[in-house]
Amino acid sequence: MYRFLLRPKWIAFHLVVVFGIVLMINLGFWQLRRLDERQEFNATVEARYDVAAAPLDEVLTPTTDPDDVEWRQVTVSGTYLPEGAFSVVNRSQNGAAGVNVAVPMRLDDGRILVVNRGFVPLVSGDAPPVPGIDVDLVGRLRETEVRRTGQLSDPADGVLTEVQRIDLDRLAAQLDGDVVPMYVDLIESTPPEPDGPPFPIAPPELSEGNHLSYAFQWFIFSIAVAVGWVLAVRHSVRSRREGEVAPGPDADSDEPAPPEPADQPA
Repeated sequence: MYRFLLRPKWIAFHLVVVFGIVLMINLGFWQLRRLDERQEFNATVEARYDVAAAPLDEVLTPTTDPDDVEWRQVTVSGTYLPEGAFSVVNRSQNGAAGVNVAVPMRLDDGRILVVNRGFVPLVSGDAPPVPGIDVDLVGRLRETEVRRTGQLSDPADGVLTEVQRIDLDRLAAQLDGDVVPMYVDLIESTPPEPDGPPFPIAPPELSEGNHLSYAFQWFIFSIAVAVGWVLAVRHSVRSRREGEVAPGPDADSDEPAPPEPADQPA
């Protein structure tokens, strides 16, 4: 009765079902991993975001892993280098499209620290440039940004005045001095920034997103496919018992059951 399940079209059907179930289960676990990563990110930000500011060299030492101090507040003094200013394009904040404006700062020991001054909406026009002055600031440490799959790349050569991301390794080629391996989002400075844009960088959103619901959906889809396979097999078996051709994967390869011979008269 079940030998038809070993026919080529049914075998292909089985393989498609198995592939679909395995794929959807893996997508469900991938969403759960994304949820774990998001929860870990949220916990890290919450633990570091409001820690009191400390001098840069106390927080970021030569042996410090940048991942261990991202989001910490630091204090730093130096001189702005307005000739090295650049814009980070394709940014958004509070629903508005715009750019981030950044400027290098020379520290007392000659190193260069990149300072992200803040966000400028496109409707506001250009942000006022900063003069080459000595400044004391409080900033939030951020790791260098790297290109992810599908994102645009910055030119490998030349001096950039507009960039897709704050990639410190790429920017080091146009900055005169050793570059601090992290940049800072400006919180406040003395003397202060002028009124208006650039606006301080908004804190990251600490929601867990829809990863859990997406995971449940993929698991439900995989169960639905398995149930569909069972129903298809049962329907084919029932049809064969009734002497009919089932509308399954092997429908075009089965012949209807021959009619029973009529009784002969005595």
